Amino acid sequence: MEYDQNKWFETNRNSWNQRVAPHLASKMYDLNAFKAGACSLNSIEIELLGALNGKSLLHLQCHFGQDTLSLARLGAKTTGIDISDAAIEQAVQLNDELGLDSKFHLCNVLDTRDHVQGTFDHVFTSYGTITWLPDLKPWAKMVSESLAQGGQFTIVEFHPMMWSLDDDFKGFGYDYFNRQANCETRKGTYADPNADIEIKSFWWNHPIAEVMSILLEEGLILKKFNEYDYSAYDCLPGMETIADGRYRFPHLRDTIPYMYSMVWTKS
Repeated sequence: MEYDQNKWFETNRNSWNQRVAPHLASKMYDLNAFKAGACSLNSIEIELLGALNGKSLLHLQCHFGQDTLSLARLGAKTTGIDISDAAIEQAVQLNDELGLDSKFHLCNVLDTRDHVQGTFDHVFTSYGTITWLPDLKPWAKMVSESLAQGGQFTIVEFHPMMWSLDDDFKGFGYDYFNRQANCETRKGTYADPNADIEIKSFWWNHPIAEVMSILLEEGLILKKFNEYDYSAYDCLPGMETIADGRYRFPHLRDTIPYMYSMVWTKS
């Protein structure tokens, strides 16, 4: 691929800028309900994170801050970072409107330590974040450097097995292993397939072994690992509801993992 990393990241930054407006208006994000007090988090991450009152938390790739602010409502002292200037602008406005005290920084997640000082009790990332990164080594180093001694890193992600499926999610179409950049152009967005936008983006599939080995190399200790036979979001074409907050492809049912989670600590 002829692109270098700066062009990859700039293309993806533009793609996320385009998503902000339709996401703010979407049923999926349900901004009015959130403003009225609804929590945007799922039970999976709430249970993994545990008690947050008074804890400092760094939220990586926070989009326009809904989850960051939900974590603040649960008592955490939150800081969010994201590469999209449109998203961070909205996050700051939403924080001020709700009278919360979260901090937000505009930066590439790999440059987090250049923008955020100190260490945190928790570092958190979830649902469609590391797929935008070509190399996880600098990411893992940043996670470790951002954690206080005894701190906890929690990741909840879509499973690389699912990203190995083709564009119709019918069969296999992409490499499970992180061997190359995948480039795609799509109309609409996962929160609103009918949105009047056309998005070009680059993404990478990171197998479970890659994620684990790189975090282990940074000296982190794996405490919990789980895989889930459902998606917490109805965010891909052709999914059906199997229970409240659980979705699957009807032709695949529970035969593949849709998501995984890990909890790591720093000794």
